[in-house]
Formats: sequence, C-alpha cells, structure tokens
Amino acid sequence: MVLRLEELLFPSIADVAVLSVDVNDKAVHIEARSTVAGTICPGCGSWSRRIHSSYLRIPADVPSGGRQVALCLRVRRFLCPVISCGWRTFAEQMPGLTRRYGRRTERLRSTLAAVASRSPVGPVPAWRACSACP
Repeated sequence: MVLRLEELLFPSIADVAVLSVDVNDKAVHIEARSTVAGTICPGCGSWSRRIHSSYLRIPADVPSGGRQVALCLRVRRFLCPVISCGWRTFAEQMPGLTRRYGRRTERLRSTLAAVASRSPVGPVPAWRACSACP
C-alpha cells in the first residue's frame, strides 16, 4: 500500500495539499494549502468561492522524530457574497488543523492539554515545562 504525502503528514485532515517538504538535521519544513473550492462565511453562513487574497500562516506544531516542525500554510481570504453581512472578508480555516486566531495546531493544543491535565503541579507550570511547547 502506498500512502500519499498528505495521508502521512495529516492523517485525520481532509482537503489539504502538501506543496513541499524540506528536512534537515534540526527541522522539518512543510508547506501546505487547502484544496477546498470555497468556504462558509462565519458571519452569515453563506458559501463563498470568491478569493480576495492569500497569506502565509505559520502555526506551531508538534515535533516529529526529534525535529522541530515548521508548518507553513497558504491561507486564502474570501469575500462574503452577502452585501449586508458584517464580514467583508474572512480567512479559511482547516478543520482539525487550525482555528480562528490560533497560534498552535490542534495537534499541539491537544498534546499540551493532555500534559497539563496529568501534571501534579497544575496546568500552568506543566504547560511551561512541556518540552513540546514552542
């Protein structure tokens, strides 16, 4: 059985295309983007396919094989088709990978939460002491 790169790097996340992977002694650099044609406006719930712009988003991710992972996502901004909606433009989210205003991937958030919940010294010191925390 041959796995695609997307299935290997993002096994539980659909609609992600890996553009490039660069591995060196210290880090793994992954460039990816969404393959969805459009997304839903968070303000009014309307479907939009009209792209306004795009930008790079670099959320912190869990280490892999003792190397830091630098995840570089190409995120698109869409225009809301409803003129009366308060959201003129909005950024796409990748369910299972990112959330609005998030600086960490969902994988890293769940890893840190698991470490903090099992810590005898409490969640805040455990969060700071976790070696996976960027």
